[in-house]
Amino acid sequence: MSEAASASGFGAIQTQLTGLKTRADEVKTLLEQQQELLRRRGISLPASAIDRLWTVRSSVDKLSFALVDTHMQLQQLRRLADTTALVNSAQETDAVLNEVMETVIQLTQAERGYIVLRNRETGQLEFTVARGLSAEETAAGGRIVSWSVINKVADSGEPLLTVDAGADEQFSHSESIAGFSLLSILAVPLIARDEVIGVAYCDNRIMAGLFKENELGLLTSFGQQAAVAIENARLFEDIRAQLALIEEMQVRLSNIFASIGSGVITVNGENCVLVCNEAAEDITGTTNAKACGMPLNAVLPHVTENFYDSVERVRQERMQQIWAERFEHQGRQRYWQVVASPLRGDDQVNHGVALVIDDLTERKEQEEQRRLLGTFVPEALLENIGSISELDTSPAERTISAMFADVDGFTAFSEYLQPEDLMRVINRYLGAASAAINEHDGIVDQYLGDAIKALWNSQLNQQDDHATRAVRAAQAILQEVEALHEVVDKDHALDFCIGIHTGHSVLGMVGGANRIEFAALGEAPDVGKFLQENAEPGEIIISAETYELVKDQVQAVPMAIRKPKAGFERFDTVYRVLLRSASDNGGNCAR
Repeated sequence: MSEAASASGFGAIQTQLTGLKTRADEVKTLLEQQQELLRRRGISLPASAIDRLWTVRSSVDKLSFALVDTHMQLQQLRRLADTTALVNSAQETDAVLNEVMETVIQLTQAERGYIVLRNRETGQLEFTVARGLSAEETAAGGRIVSWSVINKVADSGEPLLTVDAGADEQFSHSESIAGFSLLSILAVPLIARDEVIGVAYCDNRIMAGLFKENELGLLTSFGQQAAVAIENARLFEDIRAQLALIEEMQVRLSNIFASIGSGVITVNGENCVLVCNEAAEDITGTTNAKACGMPLNAVLPHVTENFYDSVERVRQERMQQIWAERFEHQGRQRYWQVVASPLRGDDQVNHGVALVIDDLTERKEQEEQRRLLGTFVPEALLENIGSISELDTSPAERTISAMFADVDGFTAFSEYLQPEDLMRVINRYLGAASAAINEHDGIVDQYLGDAIKALWNSQLNQQDDHATRAVRAAQAILQEVEALHEVVDKDHALDFCIGIHTGHSVLGMVGGANRIEFAALGEAPDVGKFLQENAEPGEIIISAETYELVKDQVQAVPMAIRKPKAGFERFDTVYRVLLRSASDNGGNCAR
């Protein structure tokens, strides 16, 4: 039966009983008024009629009082039953404490009530929640608590009931009971897992004997359920706090994983993937959601057998392993650096392996490009290149300045020298020429025996004044040769014949799968070679196109071509550059 239906039935019975009492009173009054009149007429009522009527009326009163008492007990039992839901609730501790306090007041009809709980860390009893206190009493906090009662109940684990606390000898020395004029007191222990976790207390300062055995039994039963509800609420809060901490740690761990530039993959004892970070997703091409639970060899199917052997060795030996992994995937050589470490728990048992993978493929490719570029690009120029990966060495047509420098008379010179002496001598000259070219930011395109080809304004060394740089480099070569003549044997004195032309060429990488070179094809190098063939030893010949670009910086005189050649008829007029002395910073002197 619902509480509303019960209240409705109780009200109806109370109304009927009230009606009975009213009618009994009316009949008694009527009989008393008519008793004399009936006697005069010789009619007498039985002597006990009025007494019996009064007895009926008293019985109705007792029945009414018993009904009220029964109804109150029924309500109390119903409230007690309702606490079952409180035990199974997942509310916050404060909400449960407030509901417990409200129920205590309803069950006992107390004037005031409060709950103290034992601090789980310190073991001390602490004032937590109260009802029926004034603002001053609430502000006083723990000072309003009758600690003598609280401590007695907490220490004994037994409920306490007193109908007149002021006259109770066991509390005759309690300052709080005397100071607050406490009369009726009821306190029960809150016991969970056979341990007193707190005390529920209620009192009354107006009525003595307010609490009886019925309230004591009800509150004791309620206290047992309330203690479980409070402990459950605490456990729920602990679980929520732990879950929040775990979630926070997961977020932090995810952020840490995401911030790591290296790929991180962890696998369990069966070599199944547990987690991989974003960098690992890029390396493997598989998302973390898809990779989790998959065998490692399914996530990394292209690595070598050595990879899995190393992982197994880490698992067996419980020692970190570091190795370079090189394999081919989708027609491209891959280079990884792998660090594998055992995963150990608090029990020091090996639970798997953590792999930290750095994909060095691009770095290796850039190093190879740098090595290749270093064979024909000056180191100083190479250092100024922001990123090799940004260089575009695909075939392109450009206007460049090309130089050919050939050692004159080398063939006859080589006939009477031993091979090692010959190489030593020619390398001194080619080294001097290379140094001069590098100094003027040119790139050595090729060494052709005793000759050298250099380029300016290619994709690797873009320059607006490339023609001037080429001519200055040629002048510097001849000056270096003059300096060499002062230190080498006269029999080893050689000279360069140099030609320079500015024109169009196609530049790019040429070669096969095993060897490639950067090269210039077309007019500029072809004409440069033609002009070199027309130069005398120690002479620089430049084309008219180059002269137009350098005539304000370099002195040169026109001359007729000495060795005409089919296909080069339009280069009938060329210029011989006047050399610059070592002591002249910009001026020229004829030679």
